Amino acid sequence: MTAIYTSEGGGREIRRRYREALGAWPIPAEHLRVPTREGDTFVVSGPPDAPPLVLLHGSGANATMWTGDVPSWARHFRVHAVDLIGEPGLSAPSRPPLASEALALWLDDVLDDVLDGLGLTNPAFVGASLGGWVALDHATRRPDRIRRLALLCPGGMGRQTMGWPAKALLLRPFGRWGLRRSAQAATGLEAPDSEHVLDSLVLTFAHFKPRMERLPVFSDDALRRLTMPVLVIVGGRDAMFDSRDTARRARRCIPRATVTLLPEVGHAILGQTEPITEFLRG
Repeated sequence: MTAIYTSEGGGREIRRRYREALGAWPIPAEHLRVPTREGDTFVVSGPPDAPPLVLLHGSGANATMWTGDVPSWARHFRVHAVDLIGEPGLSAPSRPPLASEALALWLDDVLDDVLDGLGLTNPAFVGASLGGWVALDHATRRPDRIRRLALLCPGGMGRQTMGWPAKALLLRPFGRWGLRRSAQAATGLEAPDSEHVLDSLVLTFAHFKPRMERLPVFSDDALRRLTMPVLVIVGGRDAMFDSRDTARRARRCIPRATVTLLPEVGHAILGQTEPITEFLRG
């Protein structure tokens, strides 16, 4: 596990805190370990007997990113919160090349096991940042397999800003203060009620080594293959992606896109549970 963590002890501490947080998951849920070609993948699923909804979190996060959203979404859907491989959850530390079909094949394995075993197909997806890129990658390759797609600050559409990783490296020698300033700059979280999110990010990035490569950008032709309804929500002050470029390409290339640009919001977009619920139920 040390490949994605700064030390074995750091990885153990992150997993300990994650298991503790899972104990407070807000709805009844199963913890599944799905075998895939990239190693075991951890999925929090529940409750049964509803249309499937797959959640893909961002970099440096895990299924608990959705803790505040799940109670609302679970009233209408069987929610499957997937831990991305290579991220600080309980899935395998594998990081296959982004510029390949590897992540789409991995997600095929997850969906085949979790959904097809229940006789369910065509889930809706919600993806954020890196998770939004993974959802887009899968949707452009398997457009018939996804019913609806909601994306929060997704990668792969607008220009990726590479200044933030350099600032993060410069701030790293300043310890916890530097990590906090780095997390605040990257996410745009400044309000007092987001302090707990920043605290969690600082604790994670003290031990976790994120992917540093650019996310491949989807071509216009690839985006035109998205025939399902797509909701794109971006923040106008996103420090990681050119959100106006994302919004412009979504409107121009995705046939059934609905785009919301929140002018005063950064990369971390909070408080969108109900707009996404309305879209997913449409």
